[in-house]
Amino acid sequence: MNHENATASSRAGGTADEPVAEVRDLRVEVDGSTIVDGVSLKAVPGRVTALVGASGSGKTTTGLALLGEYPSGARVTGDVRLAADGLVGYIPQHPAAVLNPARRISALLTDIARAQVGHLPRGRRRSAIRGRVLQALADAQLPAAEVLLRRYPHQLSGGQQQRVVLAQALLLGAPVIVADEPTTGQDRLTKSRVVDQLAAVAARGIAVILLSHDLDVVRALADDVVVMRQGRVVESGPAARLWAAPQHAWTQELLVERPGFTEPETAVGTPGRPVLRIRGLAAHHRDGARGTTTVLRTPELDVAPGECLAVVGRSGSGKTTLARCIAGLHRDHDGEVLLDDVALPRSLRNRSRTQLAAVQYVFQDARAAFDEHRPVLHQVARTAIRLRGTDADAARQEALTTLARLGLPADLSGRSAGRLSGGELQRAALARALLAHPRVLVCDEITSGLDTISRRGILDILTTLLHDRDDLSLILITHDLDTAALAHRIAVLDAGEVVEQGPAQRLLTEPTHPFTASLVVPTARLKAGTSG
Repeated sequence: MNHENATASSRAGGTADEPVAEVRDLRVEVDGSTIVDGVSLKAVPGRVTALVGASGSGKTTTGLALLGEYPSGARVTGDVRLAADGLVGYIPQHPAAVLNPARRISALLTDIARAQVGHLPRGRRRSAIRGRVLQALADAQLPAAEVLLRRYPHQLSGGQQQRVVLAQALLLGAPVIVADEPTTGQDRLTKSRVVDQLAAVAARGIAVILLSHDLDVVRALADDVVVMRQGRVVESGPAARLWAAPQHAWTQELLVERPGFTEPETAVGTPGRPVLRIRGLAAHHRDGARGTTTVLRTPELDVAPGECLAVVGRSGSGKTTLARCIAGLHRDHDGEVLLDDVALPRSLRNRSRTQLAAVQYVFQDARAAFDEHRPVLHQVARTAIRLRGTDADAARQEALTTLARLGLPADLSGRSAGRLSGGELQRAALARALLAHPRVLVCDEITSGLDTISRRGILDILTTLLHDRDDLSLILITHDLDTAALAHRIAVLDAGEVVEQGPAQRLLTEPTHPFTASLVVPTARLKAGTSG
């Protein structure tokens, strides 16, 4: 395997069309399985090259190859050539994972800037460092820099963390930046801002490698598109040509438009007897020495048997806090969550085995919910053993059947969690919850990390589950209005308050609250494929 610097290919020394990074015939094998097979791509200054494909197609493995990072135990062949300085910036899907939680933002950025001013007289270095840091934050579109620099990573929103990582890459002066699913779990307004940020990066002459399943974002940003499937490139070329006339059958399937709104069947169940009721809920977050802050107020919310309720709102609106209160994962709250008119204990630890099985929660970050060293199949089957008393053999068979139904065959489910993609783990997380035979299934942004085809498949499965089991209720926590359209009802959250709730079709076509109306504004812009 060759991983070397290319000569005369940096932005300063090369031509506009000369790549600053290049992958040639990359092949990556792990334990005899081929993860990436013969992939080639070029990163050209000022252009955005998008890698698209289903979860597990090899996008992230290819992107990380530019950083010289590969799965543990991988056998790698091919060439990775970088610009003369060898610098590659990286924006991960979960930026908190690469920000030191014990250091303030100022320290994280100053360390990078300090290494770049050593040639200056000692008396000028401090001001030069400060100037570089503030400029990087401005270029990453982070306002209120003075306040932000005093904070720790956990005190920032996910979008702010992402822009800090971008500022680090800009400080490094990297001629190429790899952005790995930068819009996962983001509402449409935030997605639109991410598009603006990456477009501005490319306008500075930096090459951007975008790894994404979000075709609206790819349409808005990409100059070139590389379509991957099962580790291979099936089609590539200029974005305009590929969108207009895709040649490969897989590309054509990937680009199929999602269906418009279709009103779901009426929820079944006894009118006036909801399976889940929320009354007077007020959730709090501890704020250090200053006490607590109320982050969510939900006076009244009901879910009927067989009903799907979508909870929508922008990032930070309180959607996940509401879901965690229902599931017993956030115990610092007032009010009640009632299942069949019986109040559930606030803490998961105090709920009975029957109550634990009845209300199941599927996390947005599936990777954090699994032991990466143990086979996924064993972890899924464990739910039936622990919560329903199923014997080990029967639990294993049920787990295999459920995983296969969700698109994870035995050869994948037998692997350790660390060897599966994020999308594959999300399907495993859903299977694990289903093995509890829940009455209420809470899904927190579970389709946000999936490609178009996988997302459609998961939503079809959830729809079928509701149809087949009239005792199952579904709560969808989502920023995506296309996903919310599949629900019977929608509740809209803004700044911790339920500002509107009602039938899904009415809210999406005739919203009465200004905030609900504002949620759909960025949609047309993204779908039109514009970034400015």
